[in-house]
Amino acid sequence: MPSPLSVIKYLLVFWSLLSVLHAEEVPAEIDPSSVAVLYNSADKESEKLAIHYARQRKIPTLNLIGLELPLEDTITRPDYNQKIRDPLIQHFDKASLWVRQKDRTGVLVPTRNRIRVLLLMKGVPFRIKRTEQPKNPNEKPIPTTRGKEDESSVDSELVYLGVSQYNIAGPLSNPYYKKEAPISDPYYTPLLFTCRLDAPTYSTCERIIADSIAVEQTGLWGTCYLDEAHKGPNYEIANEWMRSVAQLNRKEGIPTVVDTFSNTFPTNYPMNQASLYFGWYAKNANGPLLNPRFKFKKGAVAIHLHSFSGAELRHPKKNWIGPILEKGAAATAGNVWEPYLSATHNFDILHDRLLKGYSLVEAAHMAMPVHSWQSIVVGDPLYRPFFVYTQTQTAAEEDKAYRAYRLANTQWQDDPDTFILKLRTAAARTSSGTLYEAIGLYQLEKNNIAEAKAFFQSAARAYPGDPDKLRQALHLISIHRKQEEKQAALEHIQTSLERFGDIPERKALIGLRNILDPPAPPPAKSKAAQ
Repeated sequence: MPSPLSVIKYLLVFWSLLSVLHAEEVPAEIDPSSVAVLYNSADKESEKLAIHYARQRKIPTLNLIGLELPLEDTITRPDYNQKIRDPLIQHFDKASLWVRQKDRTGVLVPTRNRIRVLLLMKGVPFRIKRTEQPKNPNEKPIPTTRGKEDESSVDSELVYLGVSQYNIAGPLSNPYYKKEAPISDPYYTPLLFTCRLDAPTYSTCERIIADSIAVEQTGLWGTCYLDEAHKGPNYEIANEWMRSVAQLNRKEGIPTVVDTFSNTFPTNYPMNQASLYFGWYAKNANGPLLNPRFKFKKGAVAIHLHSFSGAELRHPKKNWIGPILEKGAAATAGNVWEPYLSATHNFDILHDRLLKGYSLVEAAHMAMPVHSWQSIVVGDPLYRPFFVYTQTQTAAEEDKAYRAYRLANTQWQDDPDTFILKLRTAAARTSSGTLYEAIGLYQLEKNNIAEAKAFFQSAARAYPGDPDKLRQALHLISIHRKQEEKQAALEHIQTSLERFGDIPERKALIGLRNILDPPAPPPAKSKAAQ
Protein backbone atom coordinates (compact mmCIF):
# COMPACT_ATOMS: atom_id res chain seq x y z
CA MET A 1 0.00 0.00 0.00
CA PRO A 2 1.45 3.43 -0.92
CA SER A 3 2.49 5.68 1.96
CA PRO A 4 0.48 8.87 2.70
CA LEU A 5 3.32 10.93 1.22
CA SER A 6 3.29 8.99 -2.04
CA VAL A 7 -0.49 9.42 -2.20
CA ILE A 8 -0.12 13.18 -1.87
CA LYS A 9 2.67 13.31 -4.46
CA TYR A 10 0.67 11.28 -6.94
CA LEU A 11 -2.43 13.40 -6.48
CA LEU A 12 -0.42 16.55 -7.05
CA VAL A 13 1.08 15.16 -10.27
CA PHE A 14 -2.20 13.68 -11.47
CA TRP A 15 -4.27 16.81 -10.91
CA SER A 16 -1.63 19.18 -12.24
CA LEU A 17 -2.80 17.99 -15.65
CA LEU A 18 -6.12 19.74 -15.05
CA SER A 19 -6.62 23.28 -16.29
CA VAL A 20 -6.42 25.95 -13.63
CA LEU A 21 -9.82 27.27 -12.51
CA HIS A 22 -10.41 30.93 -13.16
CA ALA A 23 -11.10 33.04 -10.13
CA GLU A 24 -14.74 34.06 -9.93
CA GLU A 25 -16.10 37.36 -8.79
CA VAL A 26 -16.83 37.04 -5.10
CA PRO A 27 -18.25 39.32 -2.43
CA ALA A 28 -15.83 41.73 -0.83
CA GLU A 29 -14.80 41.00 2.70
CA ILE A 30 -16.52 42.92 5.47
CA ASP A 31 -14.55 45.95 6.63
CA PRO A 32 -13.39 45.23 10.21
CA SER A 33 -14.04 48.86 11.11
CA SER A 34 -17.75 48.23 10.48
CA VAL A 35 -17.89 45.53 13.19
CA ALA A 36 -18.84 46.40 16.78
CA VAL A 37 -18.31 43.94 19.62
CA LEU A 38 -20.65 43.90 22.62
CA TYR A 39 -19.42 42.27 25.84
CA ASN A 40 -20.59 42.02 29.43
CA SER A 41 -18.42 44.30 31.58
CA ALA A 42 -19.62 42.41 34.66
CA ASP A 43 -17.78 39.33 33.33
CA LYS A 44 -14.00 39.75 32.96
CA GLU A 45 -13.80 36.72 30.69
CA SER A 46 -16.35 38.29 28.35
CA GLU A 47 -14.24 41.44 28.10
CA LYS A 48 -11.08 39.41 27.60
CA LEU A 49 -12.69 37.46 24.75
CA ALA A 50 -13.87 40.67 23.08
CA ILE A 51 -10.37 42.17 23.19
CA HIS A 52 -8.86 38.95 21.86
CA TYR A 53 -11.29 38.78 18.93
CA ALA A 54 -10.76 42.43 18.06
CA ARG A 55 -6.99 41.89 17.92
CA GLN A 56 -7.29 38.80 15.74
CA ARG A 57 -9.65 40.49 13.27
CA LYS A 58 -8.09 43.98 13.45
CA ILE A 59 -11.27 45.59 14.75
CA PRO A 60 -10.70 49.11 16.16
CA THR A 61 -10.62 49.25 19.94
CA LEU A 62 -13.21 52.03 19.85
CA ASN A 63 -15.69 49.51 18.43
CA LEU A 64 -15.68 47.48 21.66
CA ILE A 65 -18.74 48.19 23.77
CA GLY A 66 -18.99 47.01 27.37
CA LEU A 67 -22.31 47.02 29.25
CA GLU A 68 -22.88 45.81 32.78
CA LEU A 69 -25.42 43.04 32.21
CA PRO A 70 -27.09 40.24 34.17
CA LEU A 71 -25.12 37.01 34.15
CA GLU A 72 -28.24 35.00 33.33
CA ASP A 73 -28.96 33.55 29.89
CA THR A 74 -32.59 34.76 29.93
CA ILE A 75 -33.83 38.25 30.76
CA THR A 76 -37.16 40.05 30.82
CA ARG A 77 -38.29 42.49 28.17
CA PRO A 78 -37.91 45.48 30.56
CA ASP A 79 -34.35 44.37 31.37
CA TYR A 80 -33.57 44.04 27.67
CA ASN A 81 -34.86 47.54 27.05
CA GLN A 82 -33.18 49.17 30.04
CA LYS A 83 -29.87 47.30 30.13
CA ILE A 84 -29.13 46.43 26.50
CA ARG A 85 -31.26 48.30 23.97
CA ASP A 86 -31.33 51.81 25.48
CA PRO A 87 -27.61 51.92 26.49
CA LEU A 88 -26.62 50.71 23.02
CA ILE A 89 -28.72 53.41 21.37
CA GLN A 90 -27.12 56.02 23.63
CA HIS A 91 -23.65 54.69 22.75
CA PHE A 92 -24.35 54.78 19.01
CA ASP A 93 -25.67 58.34 19.33
CA LYS A 94 -22.78 59.58 21.47
CA ALA A 95 -20.09 57.93 19.36
CA SER A 96 -21.76 59.14 16.14
CA LEU A 97 -21.88 55.59 14.83
CA TRP A 98 -25.05 56.35 12.92
CA VAL A 99 -27.32 59.09 11.69
CA ARG A 100 -31.03 58.58 12.28
CA GLN A 101 -33.89 60.53 10.75
CA LYS A 102 -37.64 60.30 10.98
CA ASP A 103 -39.44 58.68 8.09
CA ARG A 104 -42.87 59.79 6.82
CA THR A 105 -44.58 58.02 9.71
CA GLY A 106 -42.42 59.68 12.36
CA VAL A 107 -40.30 56.60 13.11
CA LEU A 108 -36.58 57.12 13.60
CA VAL A 109 -34.56 55.03 11.13
CA PRO A 110 -30.79 54.94 10.47
CA THR A 111 -29.92 56.66 7.21
CA ARG A 112 -26.18 56.24 7.72
CA ASN A 113 -24.63 53.51 9.84
CA ARG A 114 -20.90 52.99 10.35
CA ILE A 115 -21.58 49.68 12.09
CA ARG A 116 -22.91 46.87 9.93
CA VAL A 117 -22.16 43.87 12.17
CA LEU A 118 -22.85 43.63 15.90
CA LEU A 119 -21.07 40.68 17.49
CA LEU A 120 -22.30 39.58 20.91
CA MET A 121 -19.76 37.92 23.17
CA LYS A 122 -20.30 35.06 25.59
CA GLY A 123 -21.57 36.66 28.79
CA VAL A 124 -24.28 38.68 27.03
CA PRO A 125 -27.79 37.24 27.68
CA PHE A 126 -29.29 35.58 24.64
CA ARG A 127 -33.00 35.06 25.44
CA ILE A 128 -35.84 37.55 26.13
CA LYS A 129 -38.70 35.83 27.91
CA ARG A 130 -42.36 36.36 27.07
CA THR A 131 -43.97 39.37 28.74
CA GLU A 132 -46.29 38.38 31.56
CA GLN A 133 -49.80 39.66 30.97
CA PRO A 134 -51.85 40.97 33.93
CA LYS A 135 -54.34 38.36 35.01
CA ASN A 136 -57.95 39.14 35.86
CA PRO A 137 -59.02 36.59 38.47
CA ASN A 138 -62.58 36.77 37.13
CA GLU A 139 -61.62 35.89 33.56
CA LYS A 140 -60.06 32.92 31.85
CA PRO A 141 -56.58 33.59 30.44
CA ILE A 142 -56.54 34.32 26.73
CA PRO A 143 -53.83 32.34 24.90
CA THR A 144 -51.37 34.27 22.77
CA THR A 145 -52.15 34.07 19.06
CA ARG A 146 -49.78 31.68 17.29
CA GLY A 147 -46.87 33.64 15.83
CA LYS A 148 -47.66 36.79 17.84
CA GLU A 149 -45.59 36.01 20.93
CA ASP A 150 -43.13 38.67 22.11
CA GLU A 151 -40.37 36.42 23.40
CA SER A 152 -37.26 36.64 21.25
CA SER A 153 -33.55 36.12 21.02
CA VAL A 154 -31.54 39.15 22.07
CA ASP A 155 -29.59 38.83 18.82
CA SER A 156 -32.62 38.89 16.54
CA GLU A 157 -34.18 41.83 18.39
CA LEU A 158 -30.99 43.88 18.05
CA VAL A 159 -31.23 43.73 14.26
CA TYR A 160 -33.73 46.61 14.55
CA LEU A 161 -31.83 48.54 17.22
CA GLY A 162 -31.92 51.76 15.18
CA VAL A 163 -35.65 51.63 14.44
CA SER A 164 -37.49 53.56 17.15
CA GLN A 165 -40.90 51.89 16.81
CA TYR A 166 -42.06 48.50 15.60
CA ASN A 167 -44.38 45.75 16.77
CA ILE A 168 -42.45 43.37 19.02
CA ALA A 169 -45.30 40.81 19.06
CA GLY A 170 -44.45 38.28 16.36
CA PRO A 171 -41.75 38.29 13.69
CA LEU A 172 -40.89 41.02 11.18
CA SER A 173 -40.10 40.21 7.57
CA ASN A 174 -36.40 40.33 6.74
CA PRO A 175 -35.67 42.48 3.64
CA TYR A 176 -32.28 40.74 3.30
CA TYR A 177 -33.87 37.29 2.96
CA LYS A 178 -32.79 35.43 -0.20
CA LYS A 179 -30.73 38.39 -1.38
CA GLU A 180 -27.21 38.27 -2.83
CA ALA A 181 -25.71 41.56 -1.82
CA PRO A 182 -23.05 42.60 0.68
CA ILE A 183 -24.27 44.03 3.96
CA SER A 184 -22.54 47.27 3.01
CA ASP A 185 -25.29 47.86 0.43
CA PRO A 186 -26.93 51.19 1.46
CA TYR A 187 -30.38 49.66 1.05
CA TYR A 188 -29.82 47.65 4.24
CA THR A 189 -28.55 50.57 6.33
CA PRO A 190 -31.44 50.34 8.85
CA LEU A 191 -30.40 46.80 9.82
CA LEU A 192 -27.68 45.61 12.19
CA PHE A 193 -26.43 42.17 11.23
CA THR A 194 -25.96 40.28 14.48
CA CYS A 195 -23.89 37.25 15.31
CA ARG A 196 -22.74 35.65 18.56
CA LEU A 197 -19.43 34.23 19.71
CA ASP A 198 -20.62 31.93 22.45
CA ALA A 199 -20.25 28.34 23.66
CA PRO A 200 -20.21 26.26 26.85
CA THR A 201 -16.66 27.46 27.63
CA TYR A 202 -14.50 30.47 26.84
CA SER A 203 -11.75 28.18 25.58
CA THR A 204 -14.16 26.86 22.95
CA CYS A 205 -14.87 30.43 21.85
CA GLU A 206 -11.14 31.07 21.45
CA ARG A 207 -10.80 27.82 19.49
CA ILE A 208 -13.61 28.94 17.13
CA ILE A 209 -11.74 32.17 16.38
CA ALA A 210 -8.45 30.36 15.72
CA ASP A 211 -10.06 27.65 13.58
CA SER A 212 -12.02 30.14 11.47
CA ILE A 213 -8.96 32.21 10.65
CA ALA A 214 -6.84 29.12 9.93
CA VAL A 215 -9.36 27.39 7.66
CA GLU A 216 -9.88 30.52 5.57
CA GLN A 217 -6.33 30.11 4.29
CA THR A 218 -6.91 26.72 2.62
CA GLY A 219 -10.69 26.31 2.59
CA LEU A 220 -13.10 23.93 4.25
CA TRP A 221 -12.69 20.44 2.77
CA GLY A 222 -14.35 17.20 3.81
CA THR A 223 -17.60 15.26 3.67
CA CYS A 224 -21.11 16.62 4.12
CA TYR A 225 -23.61 14.60 6.17
CA LEU A 226 -27.33 15.24 5.65
CA ASP A 227 -30.04 13.77 7.87
CA GLU A 228 -33.56 14.29 6.51
CA ALA A 229 -35.13 12.27 9.33
CA HIS A 230 -38.47 13.96 10.10
CA LYS A 231 -41.41 12.87 7.96
CA GLY A 232 -44.86 14.21 7.18
CA PRO A 233 -46.37 16.79 4.78
CA ASN A 234 -46.02 19.63 7.29
CA TYR A 235 -42.26 19.11 7.43
CA GLU A 236 -41.44 18.50 3.79
CA ILE A 237 -40.01 21.99 3.33
CA ALA A 238 -37.01 21.19 5.54
CA ASN A 239 -36.34 17.94 3.68
CA GLU A 240 -36.38 19.99 0.48
CA TRP A 241 -33.65 22.16 2.00
CA MET A 242 -31.61 19.01 2.58
CA ARG A 243 -32.09 17.85 -1.00
CA SER A 244 -31.11 21.27 -2.30
CA VAL A 245 -27.92 21.13 -0.23
CA ALA A 246 -27.15 17.73 -1.76
CA GLN A 247 -27.66 19.18 -5.25
CA LEU A 248 -25.38 22.11 -4.48
CA ASN A 249 -22.73 19.69 -3.26
CA ARG A 250 -23.05 17.62 -6.42
CA LYS A 251 -22.41 20.75 -8.46
CA GLU A 252 -19.49 21.85 -6.27
CA GLY A 253 -17.87 18.44 -5.89
CA ILE A 254 -18.39 17.89 -2.17
CA PRO A 255 -18.93 14.19 -1.21
CA THR A 256 -22.26 13.86 0.60
CA VAL A 257 -23.81 11.15 2.78
CA VAL A 258 -27.62 11.38 2.86
CA ASP A 259 -29.73 9.57 5.47
CA THR A 260 -33.41 9.51 4.47
CA PHE A 261 -34.73 7.23 7.22
CA SER A 262 -37.12 8.49 9.89
CA ASN A 263 -34.57 8.09 12.68
CA THR A 264 -31.53 10.34 13.01
CA PHE A 265 -28.08 8.89 12.37
CA PRO A 266 -27.63 5.95 14.77
CA THR A 267 -25.67 6.21 18.01
CA ASN A 268 -21.91 6.64 17.49
CA TYR A 269 -22.26 6.68 13.69
CA PRO A 270 -18.68 7.08 12.33
CA MET A 271 -19.18 10.52 10.82
CA ASN A 272 -15.50 11.04 10.05
CA GLN A 273 -14.06 13.98 8.09
CA ALA A 274 -17.33 15.87 8.68
CA SER A 275 -16.88 19.40 7.39
CA LEU A 276 -20.61 19.99 6.95
CA TYR A 277 -23.63 18.66 8.81
CA PHE A 278 -27.31 19.54 8.41
CA GLY A 279 -29.86 17.47 10.27
CA TRP A 280 -33.13 17.25 12.17
CA TYR A 281 -35.27 16.43 14.30
CA ALA A 282 -34.41 15.50 17.88
CA LYS A 283 -34.43 17.57 21.06
CA ASN A 284 -30.93 16.71 22.28
CA ALA A 285 -27.70 15.87 20.50
CA ASN A 286 -27.55 12.20 19.59
CA GLY A 287 -26.11 9.87 16.96
CA PRO A 288 -22.48 10.69 16.03
CA LEU A 289 -22.23 13.37 18.74
CA LEU A 290 -22.53 10.68 21.42
CA ASN A 291 -19.35 9.05 20.16
CA PRO A 292 -16.63 9.93 22.71
CA ARG A 293 -13.95 10.22 20.02
CA PHE A 294 -15.96 12.06 17.39
CA LYS A 295 -14.80 15.51 16.32
CA PHE A 296 -15.96 17.72 13.48
CA LYS A 297 -13.30 18.83 11.05
CA LYS A 298 -11.63 22.09 11.89
CA GLY A 299 -13.84 24.94 10.68
CA ALA A 300 -16.93 22.76 10.23
CA VAL A 301 -20.36 24.29 9.69
CA ALA A 302 -22.90 22.13 11.53
CA ILE A 303 -26.59 22.83 12.19
CA HIS A 304 -29.36 20.67 13.60
CA LEU A 305 -32.88 22.00 13.17
CA HIS A 306 -34.98 21.93 16.33
CA SER A 307 -37.32 24.47 17.90
CA PHE A 308 -35.06 24.84 20.95
CA SER A 309 -31.66 23.92 19.50
CA GLY A 310 -30.10 27.00 21.12
CA ALA A 311 -32.21 27.26 24.25
CA GLU A 312 -29.25 26.23 26.41
CA LEU A 313 -26.35 26.98 24.13
CA ARG A 314 -23.90 27.18 27.06
CA HIS A 315 -24.60 23.61 28.14
CA PRO A 316 -22.23 20.98 26.65
CA LYS A 317 -24.83 18.20 26.62
CA LYS A 318 -28.29 19.76 26.18
CA ASN A 319 -30.05 20.59 22.92
CA TRP A 320 -27.70 20.98 19.94
CA ILE A 321 -25.70 24.18 19.70
CA GLY A 322 -23.59 23.57 22.81
CA PRO A 323 -22.76 19.94 21.96
CA ILE A 324 -22.03 20.80 18.31
CA LEU A 325 -19.51 23.45 19.33
CA GLU A 326 -17.93 21.24 21.99
CA LYS A 327 -17.41 18.60 19.29
CA GLY A 328 -15.26 20.98 17.28
CA ALA A 329 -17.54 22.86 14.87
CA ALA A 330 -16.77 26.51 14.15
CA ALA A 331 -20.18 27.74 13.02
CA THR A 332 -23.79 26.88 13.75
CA ALA A 333 -27.24 28.44 14.08
CA GLY A 334 -30.49 27.72 15.87
CA ASN A 335 -33.41 28.97 17.92
CA VAL A 336 -33.85 29.96 21.55
CA TRP A 337 -37.65 29.67 21.65
CA GLU A 338 -40.25 28.02 19.37
CA PRO A 339 -39.86 29.74 15.96
CA TYR A 340 -42.18 27.55 13.84
CA LEU A 341 -40.60 25.87 10.83
CA SER A 342 -41.28 28.61 8.29
CA ALA A 343 -39.35 31.13 10.42
CA THR A 344 -36.07 29.22 10.74
CA HIS A 345 -32.83 29.36 8.77
CA ASN A 346 -33.22 27.89 5.29
CA PHE A 347 -30.28 25.48 5.12
CA ASP A 348 -30.01 25.53 1.36
CA ILE A 349 -29.78 29.32 1.13
CA LEU A 350 -27.24 29.51 3.94
CA HIS A 351 -25.10 26.82 2.31
CA ASP A 352 -25.39 28.37 -1.15
CA ARG A 353 -24.24 31.78 0.08
CA LEU A 354 -21.30 30.33 1.98
CA LEU A 355 -20.24 28.46 -1.16
CA LYS A 356 -20.37 31.73 -3.08
CA GLY A 357 -17.89 33.30 -0.69
CA TYR A 358 -20.14 35.29 1.62
CA SER A 359 -19.30 35.48 5.30
CA LEU A 360 -21.13 33.54 7.99
CA VAL A 361 -23.09 36.56 9.18
CA GLU A 362 -24.19 37.47 5.65
CA ALA A 363 -25.14 33.93 4.67
CA ALA A 364 -27.09 33.33 7.87
CA HIS A 365 -29.12 36.52 7.57
CA MET A 366 -29.83 35.87 3.89
CA ALA A 367 -31.21 32.49 4.95
CA MET A 368 -33.52 33.85 7.68
CA PRO A 369 -37.04 34.94 6.61
CA VAL A 370 -37.72 37.04 9.71
CA HIS A 371 -36.13 39.11 12.47
CA SER A 372 -37.30 40.21 15.91
CA TRP A 373 -37.84 36.50 16.50
CA GLN A 374 -36.03 33.43 17.84
CA SER A 375 -32.88 32.84 15.78
CA ILE A 376 -29.21 33.06 16.69
CA VAL A 377 -26.05 32.61 14.63
CA VAL A 378 -22.97 31.37 16.49
CA GLY A 379 -19.42 31.70 15.21
CA ASP A 380 -17.01 34.25 13.83
CA PRO A 381 -19.20 36.59 11.71
CA LEU A 382 -16.34 37.27 9.29
CA TYR A 383 -15.64 33.57 8.66
CA ARG A 384 -15.67 32.64 4.95
CA PRO A 385 -15.11 28.86 4.84
CA PHE A 386 -15.34 28.53 1.04
CA PHE A 387 -13.71 31.74 -0.11
CA VAL A 388 -10.73 29.88 -1.60
CA TYR A 389 -13.12 27.71 -3.63
CA THR A 390 -13.72 30.75 -5.81
CA GLN A 391 -10.07 31.75 -5.87
CA THR A 392 -6.99 29.54 -6.08
CA GLN A 393 -7.45 25.81 -5.58
CA THR A 394 -5.52 25.15 -2.39
CA ALA A 395 -5.97 22.56 0.33
CA ALA A 396 -4.19 21.35 3.42
CA GLU A 397 -2.05 18.26 2.85
CA GLU A 398 -4.58 15.90 4.46
CA ASP A 399 -7.33 17.26 2.20
CA LYS A 400 -5.70 16.60 -1.18
CA ALA A 401 -8.13 13.78 -2.02
CA TYR A 402 -11.09 16.13 -1.51
CA ARG A 403 -9.42 18.71 -3.70
CA ALA A 404 -8.84 16.06 -6.36
CA TYR A 405 -12.52 15.09 -6.28
CA ARG A 406 -13.63 18.70 -6.62
CA LEU A 407 -11.26 19.40 -9.51
CA ALA A 408 -12.37 16.24 -11.33
CA ASN A 409 -15.98 17.27 -10.82
CA THR A 410 -15.26 20.70 -12.26
CA GLN A 411 -13.42 19.26 -15.24
CA TRP A 412 -15.74 16.38 -16.16
CA GLN A 413 -19.09 17.17 -14.55
CA ASP A 414 -20.83 16.76 -17.90
CA ASP A 415 -18.90 13.61 -18.78
CA PRO A 416 -19.73 11.07 -16.03
CA ASP A 417 -17.84 8.19 -17.67
CA THR A 418 -14.58 10.12 -17.82
CA PHE A 419 -15.21 11.50 -14.32
CA ILE A 420 -15.51 7.99 -12.88
CA LEU A 421 -12.60 6.62 -14.92
CA LYS A 422 -10.17 9.35 -13.85
CA LEU A 423 -11.14 9.17 -10.18
CA ARG A 424 -11.11 5.38 -10.10
CA THR A 425 -7.62 5.39 -11.61
CA ALA A 426 -6.42 7.87 -9.01
CA ALA A 427 -8.09 5.95 -6.18
CA ALA A 428 -6.52 2.66 -7.29
CA ARG A 429 -3.09 4.18 -7.76
CA THR A 430 -3.15 5.82 -4.32
CA SER A 431 -5.33 3.32 -2.45
CA SER A 432 -7.49 6.25 -1.32
CA GLY A 433 -10.50 5.20 0.72
CA THR A 434 -11.74 8.80 0.55
CA LEU A 435 -11.88 8.77 -3.26
CA TYR A 436 -13.43 5.29 -3.44
CA GLU A 437 -16.14 6.28 -0.97
CA ALA A 438 -16.80 9.57 -2.78
CA ILE A 439 -17.29 7.70 -6.06
CA GLY A 440 -19.61 5.25 -4.29
CA LEU A 441 -21.72 8.12 -2.95
CA TYR A 442 -21.85 9.61 -6.44
CA GLN A 443 -23.01 6.30 -7.92
CA LEU A 444 -25.59 5.91 -5.15
CA GLU A 445 -27.01 9.33 -5.94
CA LYS A 446 -27.30 8.24 -9.59
CA ASN A 447 -29.07 5.07 -8.40
CA ASN A 448 -26.29 2.90 -9.85
CA ILE A 449 -26.64 0.43 -6.99
CA ALA A 450 -24.27 -2.31 -8.12
CA GLU A 451 -21.52 0.19 -8.89
CA ALA A 452 -22.04 1.98 -5.57
CA LYS A 453 -21.71 -1.29 -3.65
CA ALA A 454 -18.48 -2.14 -5.46
CA PHE A 455 -16.90 1.21 -4.65
CA PHE A 456 -17.94 1.05 -0.99
CA GLN A 457 -16.33 -2.39 -0.78
CA SER A 458 -13.16 -0.99 -2.36
CA ALA A 459 -13.22 1.89 0.14
CA ALA A 460 -13.50 -0.59 3.02
CA ARG A 461 -10.38 -2.38 1.80
CA ALA A 462 -8.47 0.88 1.29
CA TYR A 463 -9.27 2.64 4.56
CA PRO A 464 -6.77 1.74 7.30
CA GLY A 465 -9.07 2.41 10.28
CA ASP A 466 -12.03 0.38 11.52
CA PRO A 467 -14.47 3.32 11.91
CA ASP A 468 -14.11 4.21 8.22
CA LYS A 469 -14.43 0.55 7.23
CA LEU A 470 -17.55 0.25 9.38
CA ARG A 471 -19.11 3.26 7.65
CA GLN A 472 -18.84 1.43 4.32
CA ALA A 473 -20.77 -1.46 5.87
CA LEU A 474 -23.40 1.04 7.01
CA HIS A 475 -23.68 2.35 3.44
CA LEU A 476 -24.37 -1.20 2.24
CA ILE A 477 -26.89 -1.83 5.03
CA SER A 478 -28.64 1.41 4.08
CA ILE A 479 -28.94 0.19 0.48
CA HIS A 480 -30.59 -3.02 1.69
CA ARG A 481 -33.03 -1.00 3.81
CA LYS A 482 -34.00 1.27 0.92
CA GLN A 483 -34.63 -1.77 -1.25
CA GLU A 484 -36.77 -3.26 1.55
CA GLU A 485 -34.38 -6.18 1.94
CA LYS A 486 -34.78 -6.44 5.70
CA GLN A 487 -33.27 -9.89 6.08
CA ALA A 488 -30.22 -9.02 4.00
CA ALA A 489 -29.74 -5.88 6.10
CA LEU A 490 -29.94 -7.88 9.34
CA GLU A 491 -27.48 -10.45 8.04
CA HIS A 492 -25.04 -7.70 7.05
CA ILE A 493 -25.44 -6.15 10.49
CA GLN A 494 -24.65 -9.47 12.17
CA THR A 495 -21.61 -10.04 9.97
CA SER A 496 -20.35 -6.56 10.75
CA LEU A 497 -20.90 -7.02 14.48
CA GLU A 498 -18.70 -10.09 14.31
CA ARG A 499 -16.15 -8.28 12.13
CA PHE A 500 -15.66 -5.17 14.27
CA GLY A 501 -14.43 -5.42 17.82
CA ASP A 502 -15.23 -3.32 20.83
CA ILE A 503 -15.03 0.12 19.19
CA PRO A 504 -17.48 2.93 20.03
CA GLU A 505 -18.84 3.04 16.48
CA ARG A 506 -20.09 -0.55 16.83
CA LYS A 507 -23.12 0.86 18.66
CA ALA A 508 -24.39 2.16 15.33
CA LEU A 509 -24.86 -1.44 14.19
CA ILE A 510 -26.66 -2.38 17.39
CA GLY A 511 -28.95 0.62 17.03
CA LEU A 512 -29.86 -0.36 13.48
CA ARG A 513 -30.49 -3.95 14.52
CA ASN A 514 -32.87 -2.75 17.22
CA ILE A 515 -34.73 -0.63 14.67
CA LEU A 516 -35.10 -3.47 12.15
CA ASP A 517 -35.67 -6.23 14.68
CA PRO A 518 -36.84 -4.65 17.96
CA PRO A 519 -36.05 -6.74 21.04
CA ALA A 520 -38.97 -8.28 22.90
CA PRO A 521 -40.27 -6.16 25.78
CA PRO A 522 -39.32 -7.36 29.27
CA PRO A 523 -41.87 -9.69 30.88
CA ALA A 524 -44.53 -8.00 32.97
CA LYS A 525 -44.07 -8.30 36.73
CA SER A 526 -46.62 -10.35 38.58
CA LYS A 527 -48.76 -8.71 41.25
CA ALA A 528 -46.97 -10.76 43.88
CA ALA A 529 -43.59 -9.46 42.72
CA GLN A 530 -44.90 -5.92 42.75
